[in-house]
Amino acid sequence: MQSRNKFMDDMSHLMTNAMGVAQGAKDEAENAMKSLMDRWLADRDFVTREEFDAVRAMAQKAREENEALKVRLDALEKK
Repeated sequence: MQSRNKFMDDMSHLMTNAMGVAQGAKDEAENAMKSLMDRWLADRDFVTREEFDAVRAMAQKAREENEALKVRLDALEKK
């Protein structure tokens, strides 16, 4: 029968606790970095993807209407 070594048990508990502390520190660092990035991005005038897509669609429609009007104007000028 093998007896438990108190030193090894203590070291095992110490390492387990150290890993828990390291994981907690990692999680806190990630949360702090995410918070910092969120604040930095909020301070900038970035647009969302939805806003960008909406403006791009409006610009495309305006270009198409402009082209149609140009064709119509050219036809009227030829008369």
